Amino acid sequence: MSHAVLIVDDADFMRDILRTIVQDLGWSVAAEAADGTQAIALYGQQRPDLVLLDITMPGMDGNEALAAILAQDPAARVVMITALGQKEQVLAAIKLGARDFIIKPFDPERVAATLTRLLGAAEPAGTC
Repeated sequence: MSHAVLIVDDADFMRDILRTIVQDLGWSVAAEAADGTQAIALYGQQRPDLVLLDITMPGMDGNEALAAILAQDPAARVVMITALGQKEQVLAAIKLGARDFIIKPFDPERVAATLTRLLGAAEPAGTC
């Protein structure tokens, strides 16, 4: 079964990198968002298997969006995207319920390992 991932980052090139990693795993990109408000709306519409959510974005930041997504679906699997030096924001996100975090610049193998750990490898239909 192909997992669906929502990618949220205000930088187009970061979304491009993540899209490539997700697709290389054989999964689909359910949608992409450039800010937290879009992310919340798209999560409600798409109900993806996993969300990759940038912490630092204009307007609503990633932690605010995380809280709203988890209010919609407490079982949501969200991985925060962070730059080095954002330890406090990452800790806050983990306390809110984020499952993990990945650091920019991305190491594609580490991102793939994190996603695979959270979603598992290809699974038979109906087991997600």
